[in-house]
Amino acid sequence: MPKNSHDITLLLIEDDDIDAMTIERSFLKQKIANPIVRAKDGLEGLAMLQDGVVKKPYVVLLDLQMPRMDGVEFLGALRSDEKLSDTVVFVLTTSQSQRDIVETYKKNIAGYFVKGQAGEQFLDIVGVLDNYWKIVHLPEG
Repeated sequence: MPKNSHDITLLLIEDDDIDAMTIERSFLKQKIANPIVRAKDGLEGLAMLQDGVVKKPYVVLLDLQMPRMDGVEFLGALRSDEKLSDTVVFVLTTSQSQRDIVETYKKNIAGYFVKGQAGEQFLDIVGVLDNYWKIVHLPEG
């Protein structure tokens, strides 16, 4: 476990600029100082992880509906990569599809949040993430 929960980086994989800004502002509102690195689609996010741009420990916050490589495809590639297969991923998406929920949980996500349902409760989601990485032991190095 990192000596300080602030050492954990959030990799935000989100193609929508407005949603990305909302997430970043929510972290600031909650006074969460963890670094946030953004990728605009699954391909970019996967490359950042494979190239070591984002160093462990980190948590991924993943949208599903993106161009080039969507979130489900990203999860498939991530889980088949031996060096990245233990990555902690939370899904944050507009999809309420049972198929998406089932498929992503089959790929070992840590949680599934629906953006539309979040609304004012979005700060609660951010709080969950903050509390999660304050108490969890994540792989390093």
